[in-house]
Amino acid sequence: MSFRLRAARPSDLEALYEMAKLTGGGFTNLPPDRAALRAKLERAEAAFARTEESLADELFVLVLENVRTGAVRGTCQLMSQVGQRWPFYSYRLNTLTQYSKELDRTVRAEMLSLVTDLEGSSEVGGLFLHPNERAGGLGLLLARSRYLFIAMHRPRFAERILAELRGIIDERGGSPFWDGVAGRFFGMSFQEADYFNAINGNQFIADLMPKHPVYVAMLGEEARSAIGVPHPSGRAAMRMLEHEGFRFEGYLDIFDGGPTMTARTDEVASIKASRKAKVRRLDVSEGEKAILATGRLGAFRACFGVRVLDEEGGIAIDAASADLLDVREGDEVWSVAR
Repeated sequence: MSFRLRAARPSDLEALYEMAKLTGGGFTNLPPDRAALRAKLERAEAAFARTEESLADELFVLVLENVRTGAVRGTCQLMSQVGQRWPFYSYRLNTLTQYSKELDRTVRAEMLSLVTDLEGSSEVGGLFLHPNERAGGLGLLLARSRYLFIAMHRPRFAERILAELRGIIDERGGSPFWDGVAGRFFGMSFQEADYFNAINGNQFIADLMPKHPVYVAMLGEEARSAIGVPHPSGRAAMRMLEHEGFRFEGYLDIFDGGPTMTARTDEVASIKASRKAKVRRLDVSEGEKAILATGRLGAFRACFGVRVLDEEGGIAIDAASADLLDVREGDEVWSVAR
């Protein structure tokens, strides 16, 4: 396989723009807008350039590259600390229980409350794989390489991590959840609000959204049925997150009602199981299938490969992955079982 993940560069702008046009809406972290994407790449360039090992409001953008052709065919992002530039809003789904002694009846009502509980968390997001490359496990490489990046730069990420999954989008590109909840107050379609949020941030939500809880029973059936349900294309991603230890704890995206998954950073399976080792050999033909990574910050690279770990803290890898990562004997490599 000739694919590897690497740090994004300003020269990747057009490739990201072409992929952004394929997302189909509801993909806030990858808007089809050159100026917004250029700003993301500039933020990422600054983050990769900062060498201080401390938590800050940073964005890291990674891209999936076919080394043989040079084509960029996927991307993903890591946000080290959300909610620093503007509030990070979510809906929290909770239950209010009330009891009437006179009627001897208990009533339970589900409510949506606007909260900023997740402010300060790290986030993994912006994952997109070109439709022509959705085979061979490349989505897995994109998703799990992010956790190796976190493990390799652990002081730069928070104690809690989240992932927002895109919610239900209908055939018109609209959102039943938005139409049933926020759309009633804003006079904007879902597509207009989603695009505005991607370009300008969600401060307008704070300015205009009612602060009182929304009773779920008062919503239409289409809006209710979309609460906490991922887009069909995101079901595999949700299972992958659950396998890593992420859980749905009632937090929802304020635009499309998609589930927000959360985990303790150090308990994420791929982070917890990652290993750092010095390369002893580059000629392994048989061994454990793994994801391998090397390089700090802007020099980060990751790919699929084969590893053999030894008791002395060394690692032997296959020649093909050594070429993709550009590593030699004595170099340091991080890995996690595939």
